[in-house]
Amino acid sequence: MRAVGMMAAAGLCALASPAIAQVAVGGSVEIATDERRRGISWSDGKVAPAASVRASVPFGLDLGVRATGTRGDPRHGGADAVFDVTGGFTRDIGGGLRLDGFVAGHLFAGARGGMDYVEGGLGASYALGPAELGVDARYAPSQSAIGGDNLWIGARARVGVPATPFTVNASVGHSSGSVDDWQRAARLRPGGNYTDWSLGVDHITGPFSIGVLYTGTDIDDRVLASPFANPRHTGDKVSARLAISF
Repeated sequence: MRAVGMMAAAGLCALASPAIAQVAVGGSVEIATDERRRGISWSDGKVAPAASVRASVPFGLDLGVRATGTRGDPRHGGADAVFDVTGGFTRDIGGGLRLDGFVAGHLFAGARGGMDYVEGGLGASYALGPAELGVDARYAPSQSAIGGDNLWIGARARVGVPATPFTVNASVGHSSGSVDDWQRAARLRPGGNYTDWSLGVDHITGPFSIGVLYTGTDIDDRVLASPFANPRHTGDKVSARLAISF
């Protein structure tokens, strides 16, 4: 029986070895002058360090964790950092078309009150030469941490400038949703539903990336007096980011 057990274990290891060999692990360390998401700051307008690790596993699945400094941003209850824990997939369906999806948990360290929430997303993109166009939808179901639900729908474009290390990118999106608690809903939608846009350029050489990004929104300066709205950091902003990938 012992010999049979050893043979079975050896067989399982042999079967698992190809799958293990297909796992690809990577990551990055970054620093940004401001962590901007959907046009609004997540770091109280301050410099934000970040680090991430990700693993691509068989069947087109991806797992990842990204930690970003939020610098006590009142938007997230004074949290020191957010950990984005993500599981997703990518499928190339031919002809330059690609589909992707994910589920993410946003976990806030050092926050006052329950700030954690989850969301999921789907996207599709089409690549032709150095250009790529895409559409995305992100949905966070109703949760007390965000005072209702939240839906973001957007479009994006990216073009690599031929014979240079530069890539130009742009995006536009719209956030909407229901409101159960207006103070908490102001975390993701200060002042209500809004549109955001961005335009940026990245210089990529090997593992090094330097980018400059302009972001803007149509959020009214006279947002609701919510402790989570942080209206000082919802308007036009130019930020920069340096990243090293490995």
